[in-house]
Amino acid sequence: MTATLPHLTSPLSADDQYQMYMDVLDRDSRTVPEVYRIKSPFPEVSMTVPASRYTSREFHDLEVEKVWKKVWQMACREEDIPTKGEYVIYDIAGISVIVIRQADGSIKAHRNVCLHRGRTLKEVDGKVDNFQCQFHGISWNIDGTLRNMPCKWDFPQVGDDWSLKGVKVDTWGGFVFINLDPDCEPLLDFLGDMPKQFEKWPLEKRFKQVHVAKVLRCNWKVAQEAFMESWHVVATHSQLLPGIGDIVATYDTFGNFSRAITPNAVPSPHLNWQPTEQEMFDALTDRNLDEPVNAIPDEITAREHIANNRRNHLQNELGEAAQELSDAEMLDSMVYTLFPNLHPWGSYNRTLYRFRPYGNDPSMCIMECMILSPYEGDDRPHGAKMHMLGVDDDWTDAPELGLLTRVFNQDGYNMPMVQRGLESDSLQEVTFAEYQETKIRHFHSVLDEWIK
Repeated sequence: MTATLPHLTSPLSADDQYQMYMDVLDRDSRTVPEVYRIKSPFPEVSMTVPASRYTSREFHDLEVEKVWKKVWQMACREEDIPTKGEYVIYDIAGISVIVIRQADGSIKAHRNVCLHRGRTLKEVDGKVDNFQCQFHGISWNIDGTLRNMPCKWDFPQVGDDWSLKGVKVDTWGGFVFINLDPDCEPLLDFLGDMPKQFEKWPLEKRFKQVHVAKVLRCNWKVAQEAFMESWHVVATHSQLLPGIGDIVATYDTFGNFSRAITPNAVPSPHLNWQPTEQEMFDALTDRNLDEPVNAIPDEITAREHIANNRRNHLQNELGEAAQELSDAEMLDSMVYTLFPNLHPWGSYNRTLYRFRPYGNDPSMCIMECMILSPYEGDDRPHGAKMHMLGVDDDWTDAPELGLLTRVFNQDGYNMPMVQRGLESDSLQEVTFAEYQETKIRHFHSVLDEWIK
């Protein structure tokens, strides 16, 4: 059945948008998992936040003290450090942490600083059997205990218990989380129901096949919020409108995380014309006008055609069970946001985003995109090394991201322009939509709780 949606001839309510997506699910060629139908709306109230949240040094410093030093945050993937002594450096707002695999397979994390004069111990990721400060040669074992101290007789105040400052560590979904607060709540309490919603798509059964990062000229929240709603498609990614139901999306919130689901191979209600199934397919596959048409079969919708192709592809991984997967699981963008900055996609989509300040600068940030792919056998492959793009590099310099690069370039053009406007002192407040920017409003509401 062709996906036909009402055009925007009258205002839509949150219930209207939710019902439009339920109608899409009701037309699915397979049974859709109930997780897609969960309705957990955030209260529809008007919200504005001060523009200074994105520009001021004072607010940035408040985030460092109240959020980055207190909250659980993803530092790396387990496959980044598969064997004893392998470590990753995680930097956040001027703070550096070493996350390292121990001999017994466990993971520990230490502040990346020598206890003597404060020199950074490690500057790049690697593998070691101890940490030795290059300044005076003091060394620590990988578990953080003191190993050797030249001229120890000259430091009567230093005992054998002079260990590196530890950082709390826990794991979920193949991710390694760290928390700088020794009195923090357990990670599973912080996650709430999020692991339950991912039960069918366990992220620990994947490995990091691609990892690309790019420095952006904007606050980390400006960058993050560009990926927390779908209705910017109408202007930023207008070429996609025939194939994306941008304002058919549903938005839900659950404790410390939120979720958006946007249907694909469904036309946008913003259009004042009904695209053909071929036009929907071409939009979703990002076909340029000078490229040949990959014609879809007659008597089948673009949604079913793409879903069938993806089911066939997944059959290598899941066997015949792949043929029972719904069109929604194959096509729709289910994007989670775990406070403060982690954005894993649900279902069988392999995409994940992370955003964080670049250094200690409130006007610069790092956006990261990871591709988490399934693997064969019992041994998870080693995670891909991060491919860092500079502030003036183009996303297309990372071809491993495929079609995402052109979409990211469109998003990336907006971000510094938003930052420039916020810093111009022309705008005192930033205003959010009640439903379509639910995830952003939820984020700021959770942020308010942390900084109060």
